[in-house]
Amino acid sequence: MSWRDEYLARRTTAGQALEAVRSGARVWIQSGCGTPSVLVQALVARAPEVRDVEIVHMMTLGSADYTKPEYEGHFRHRGLFLGANVREAVAAGRADYTPIFLSEIEGLFTSGALPLDVVLMQVSPPDAHGFVSLGTTVDCTLTATRCAPVILAEVNDRMPRTHGDTFVHVSRISAIVETSHPLLELPTESFTPLHLRVAEHVASLIPDGATLQTGIGGIPEAVLACLGDKRDLGIHTEMFSDGVIELIESGVINGERKSLHRGKAVAAFVLGTRRLFDFIHENPICEFRSISYTNDPFVVAQNERMVAINAALQVDLTGQVCADSIGTRPYSGFGGQLDFIRGAARSPGGIPIIALPSTALHGSVSRIVPVLEPGGGVVTSRADVHFVVTEHGIANLHGKSLRERAEALIAIADPRFQAELEEFAVRSHYLERRAAAVPAA
Repeated sequence: MSWRDEYLARRTTAGQALEAVRSGARVWIQSGCGTPSVLVQALVARAPEVRDVEIVHMMTLGSADYTKPEYEGHFRHRGLFLGANVREAVAAGRADYTPIFLSEIEGLFTSGALPLDVVLMQVSPPDAHGFVSLGTTVDCTLTATRCAPVILAEVNDRMPRTHGDTFVHVSRISAIVETSHPLLELPTESFTPLHLRVAEHVASLIPDGATLQTGIGGIPEAVLACLGDKRDLGIHTEMFSDGVIELIESGVINGERKSLHRGKAVAAFVLGTRRLFDFIHENPICEFRSISYTNDPFVVAQNERMVAINAALQVDLTGQVCADSIGTRPYSGFGGQLDFIRGAARSPGGIPIIALPSTALHGSVSRIVPVLEPGGGVVTSRADVHFVVTEHGIANLHGKSLRERAEALIAIADPRFQAELEEFAVRSHYLERRAAAVPAA
């Protein structure tokens, strides 16, 4: 039987395809802009027929109705990185959060520690050889297709066809649901003057010929906007957004001085808009690979002048970084922060950066804190932190004592909070109390 015959024989409706999900199954859902929304809706519609189905994924877009109270007992979500659509369910105890480095997720599948039964994915139409492409989102899904016995594919003619390790042959797919609809988008966040002040300090650390890892949000977008005068930059990251397009088209990002995958922008997925989807379609400069590869610190470290730029919710005066929770409430996940911080630290000429505004809640609270909020998780340890950047400057903590760290972090905190931070540092014996000025005779 030719692949075309196999393809035609496996075409079906979403409802019929989801009959493959039985009670007690564990289901992997492709994440981000690749979220297979038609299959997800059909999965939710199957709730009355199933019990104890575990749904596993990273940050998906669109609705996650399977986490609603009325589906308790039918579905339970296990989040490996939390998006806005599942945070409330995790906080309420209807869903679970698993702290894990993104680079280690696929190892759970391959080792059997987290065996998968069904994969839901969204792919491009097949090429002349019968291979569909995972398009915007390779993430952990390629490995999932190699571990799960049942693969359900939403074949969307609007999914871009991307280069790299993105392909799955039709013969591996159990059921095919043809669709034609716009992909879910995550518009670029506009950056503020505050973000720009942080970004200008970050950009000052980035040398020509650097290879970049950035995330998504106001500060990463502002950093990209500050790089127009740089030369021969490269990309090796878990994800990128619309903000890289102009830099690639202008030649600022060309990968010419990369020591690994020269000339290629390497990523596991993208988060952005139709403009970005059109840009990556059949674009040979973009090379997509599984997260177990892109985020492997030993791979990251092979990029010379690797600059890792990551965010934080809080940094305490010893340098501990909280990035995945607000107190005891899980907010996002470990993501790739420590994967890239450690990889960049071991890269020749590498620069690991934690970048954040100095305050939150419209300036009412400091993000540089005496101690992390009770229950707040440490994503990046004080020994891993090198550069911390706010709008007030740059603190280099690597190899520094607690006294030197406290001094450096207080200096880049918002001035309104510096006195109370210094008082805590004195009480904690990080700093010595300054002697009072002697009045003039």
